[in-house]
Amino acid sequence: MTNEENARLLPTGTCWCGCGAITNIGSFFARGHDKVAEAALLAARYDSSVARLLDHHGFGPGSSVLEAAVKNGGWEECPHCEYKGAPLSIRNHIRRYHEKK
Repeated sequence: MTNEENARLLPTGTCWCGCGAITNIGSFFARGHDKVAEAALLAARYDSSVARLLDHHGFGPGSSVLEAAVKNGGWEECPHCEYKGAPLSIRNHIRRYHEKK
């Protein structure tokens, strides 16, 4: 990868899905628009859907992409339940659902 490909992305204050909405400080997307952008990218560049992409790579109900992300992709599983996600997501999850308040 070149330095340009590794360049740090910075939020601009406008939603990156292209809708033009103003975003919160530090956010690339308006709430939920990351999923809109993901689906639109698949449609625009690959004439596909998330389900077709998962199937193409051998994932689906019988083969968990979440398990593969934990095994090979740097994701983690919550030590208190079956929730899986990126390390920051796991920390937020534990703080929200498992720490006593």
